[in-house]
Amino acid sequence: MCVKRVPDTGSAIAITDDGMSVDTRRLGFIIGPHEECAVEEAVQIVSAHGGSVTALTVGPPEADEQLRYAMAIGAGHGVRVETGAEELDAEATARAILRAVAELASQGRTFDLLLFGNESPDAGHSQVGIRVACELGLPMVAGIKGIEIDTAAGVATLRRDVAAGAEFYETPLPAAIAVVEGLNLPRYPSMRGRLRAMKAQLDEVPADVAPGGLRTVGLRQLPHETPRTVVLGTGADSAEAVVDVLEELGVMPT
Repeated sequence: MCVKRVPDTGSAIAITDDGMSVDTRRLGFIIGPHEECAVEEAVQIVSAHGGSVTALTVGPPEADEQLRYAMAIGAGHGVRVETGAEELDAEATARAILRAVAELASQGRTFDLLLFGNESPDAGHSQVGIRVACELGLPMVAGIKGIEIDTAAGVATLRRDVAAGAEFYETPLPAAIAVVEGLNLPRYPSMRGRLRAMKAQLDEVPADVAPGGLRTVGLRQLPHETPRTVVLGTGADSAEAVVDVLEELGVMPT
């Protein structure tokens, strides 16, 4: 199960003076919402069917914080691919993950399911899981909001919500799945879980990862929109304006 260290989605994002990167000096960092659901789902699957959960991330030593958070929720192992502080694009990130998967496989640590967040909240490329699955020759389904595992048959039944209802897929295991927020309700780490995670030994995989194909041209901040309040009137004089607004919203017949 792969996680990424990302700026807190509730933080005010500032850009460096050169306009080339995010100013992280005052930012907190978290696991992305999709990936947090992936962690919870992995823990639930193992609880129901046995096995173990390994949380994998790519990045600098600071990303150990996110691995320990995943372990506080219930992951049994944490692995970080050391790639330095420079932000990697989806291509380079996928290569780093493949390096870690190969290293773990050489130690006899194989997997039945690779879980990803559908996309990270900072980059939003939606590519990493697909690239990893293609390189490993695994079936891959994205946008998943429901997972059922049949261990006897060795298959997973997956649900993707769409505008007209839902789509269902059946895939043999091992497989790669990218999940979306709302798949489950992630648990809050217990104090016992946090203490266990703080003492846990994390594995580090070195990786000399070549740059990917994307190059940052620049970042810009969207204009700040200030909410505007319009007073429709007071007392009975406002009735006609209120009716007009309700008709525009379609909540009352014209």
